Amino acid sequence: MKIKEPQKSAAGLEAVFHSMRMALKSMSPVKIWKVLAPLNQKGGTDCPGCAWPDPDHRSNLGEFCENGVKAIAEEATDRNLDASFFSKHSITDLRNQSDYWLGQQGRLISPMIIRKGQKNYSSISWDEAFDLIASRLNQLKIPDDAIFYTSGRTSNEAAFLYQLFIRIFGTNNLPDCSNMCHESSGVALNHTLGIGKGTVKLEDFYHAELILIFGQNPGTNHPRMLSALEKAKKQGAKVVVINPLKEAGLLKFNNPQEVYGILGRGTDLADLYLQVKINEDVALLKILLFRLLEEAKESLEIIDQDFITQKTEGFDTFVADIKTQDYQSLVKRTGLEVSQIEILVDWLSKKNKIIACWAMGLTQHVNAVDNIQEIVNLLLLKGSIGKKGAGTCPVRGHSNVQGDRSMGIWEKPSKQFLDTLATTFGFEPPRKHGVDVVQAINLMHKEPGKYFMSLGGNFLSAAPDTNYTAKALEQTQMSVHISTKLNRSHLHHGEIGLILPCLGRTDVIVEKSGPQTLTVENSMGTVHTTKGFVKSHTNRLLSEPHIISQIASRTIGDDIVDWQSLIDDYDRIRRLISKAVVGFESFNEKLKKDGIFDLPNGPRNQQFTNDIGKARFTINELPDYQMDPDELLMMTIRSHDQFNTTIYGLDDRYRGVFGTRKVVLMNEADVEKHDLDVDWPVTLYNTHGDKKREVLGLKIVIYEIPKGCIATYFPECNVLIPLESKARKSNTPASKSIKVRLFQ
Repeated sequence: MKIKEPQKSAAGLEAVFHSMRMALKSMSPVKIWKVLAPLNQKGGTDCPGCAWPDPDHRSNLGEFCENGVKAIAEEATDRNLDASFFSKHSITDLRNQSDYWLGQQGRLISPMIIRKGQKNYSSISWDEAFDLIASRLNQLKIPDDAIFYTSGRTSNEAAFLYQLFIRIFGTNNLPDCSNMCHESSGVALNHTLGIGKGTVKLEDFYHAELILIFGQNPGTNHPRMLSALEKAKKQGAKVVVINPLKEAGLLKFNNPQEVYGILGRGTDLADLYLQVKINEDVALLKILLFRLLEEAKESLEIIDQDFITQKTEGFDTFVADIKTQDYQSLVKRTGLEVSQIEILVDWLSKKNKIIACWAMGLTQHVNAVDNIQEIVNLLLLKGSIGKKGAGTCPVRGHSNVQGDRSMGIWEKPSKQFLDTLATTFGFEPPRKHGVDVVQAINLMHKEPGKYFMSLGGNFLSAAPDTNYTAKALEQTQMSVHISTKLNRSHLHHGEIGLILPCLGRTDVIVEKSGPQTLTVENSMGTVHTTKGFVKSHTNRLLSEPHIISQIASRTIGDDIVDWQSLIDDYDRIRRLISKAVVGFESFNEKLKKDGIFDLPNGPRNQQFTNDIGKARFTINELPDYQMDPDELLMMTIRSHDQFNTTIYGLDDRYRGVFGTRKVVLMNEADVEKHDLDVDWPVTLYNTHGDKKREVLGLKIVIYEIPKGCIATYFPECNVLIPLESKARKSNTPASKSIKVRLFQ
């Protein structure tokens, strides 16, 4: 373990070196070329990492980033994990290993099964596995006793088949990874604008005058965004970062495809960096709104009165609320200097082409919906919605999490979507809302004997309250995971546990009609193709659409849907999507023409499609933590060697942490206040609902973070997140603002 000074810039030659080192550890140079050359290119493979959109003109040097290469190396690795591995390693042995070690063992290549009382997984045939799943599903008392989780890595085709099968089966229990990350964005944006997605396209960044980045670390989580910010800067945009931690990727970008980037000169990105206290974004936004309304008394050009009058509702009530705010107390809450805030006020008063970006630093709080709605208030005040260079930009983490929702992966489907399914397929879908992630965990915990299936993902490591969630999974009668690699969720199985290995993004998929193509939707509502170029490790692996169709056929039969015909040719799946999902009409024809198309987005054209037909100003609450003097506010973060729950290595190069993930980042003043010795480990703990949660053996790292705030890695400290601590309205776990205490 080593602790060094945090870096002040991102990417450059060092990123290229680390990328290639990771790739060479996993596969041969020839294979590296096969998987990287088509990555994010037109007609190529969509990166299984983030959902950042591809530019119109792709780089011939490589349209990928360091963490994209790491994601590909994880998936396309030459290492295999077969039945002999499981015979050597018991469940107990595997539970004692780190998430990093589990992921490094290689690709799963054979269906595996374990039963209650057994110590090891053993192999099972595909037919036996499919029949066993069908038998257990059909033995359930009611369809709602089954829970079907989905990861954002899966394709549109697989997601559509999955939700169709599940609704014919008879339930809307379709929790997904959106419930744990951007659900708050969807709730807030649907309420205020009428669409749960962002309103900007990539080109808008090149016309923006001011880009606000809230609670986001693109240098690690979506590094190709840095290229867009660099181009925006060259076009004259100012970039303002609002984030508790200083992040290297928002300070300077050394573009590895440019000479100045290679030489380390790079591009300074943040014109203003506001290190607001954890979850005091609403306080900052209320200050900005207060000051802009004050300035508007002197100049009518400060706010867009025509837009407000013609396109919005609730302005007068909103103004009345802002006028009640106490400026000085709001400033104190943020931890910022007035002079810093006034710089941003000045820029906002003079600019109208404003883009607001955010990620989970805003969406994972009890008041997360308020956070996003207050951002919308700011944009509405400036008329910065639905015009070139302006709008909302929630930056999604996983590569097709937005596509999953478009395909109907949602526990609260709209009446219109269900009516269309009924008309298209001739069955009556369930109308009662299903359970989200938090509700699903509680249901499995309190009512043993449920069925749980996960299409991709690592449910346990992604979820809050880890120990509670593990017990919930163990109380199911059957747990089924469709996966490419081993993860911790597989180690806490039900009475019967099944692992079904599937083909990944980089793998060639061949069915009866020949090679198949899949599709995904990026973070800005653009749908495009993806296909693999590498032959699979073994002919025993099946694609996700193939696995789902086999399970569906054996569980509910082929009377409503001819599942086998869909396996034979994926164009047939897309024909069904064309009939059932708005925006996907003539799906195959659009793909054959350009391989890419944009979905409808009313607010992008100032057509607001919510219940009132206008953009809605809202009244939003400030968080109320009532912190005790010995408490600290903790947020969970990812390291640079990580994407979601996948751990690529034990280093966090940009933050200067090497060889360990068991750290807590603290302000030096808090270390002194709590009389801590940085050479000794600390324990973090909290008590919520009379239940003590703790994480032992954390190394203190003195870091530039606001006083009273600390940061720890996800998923190692998820155990400290009470399941009851969740966002109002969206139910998203409040992973970014958890009260903790510590002792040494």
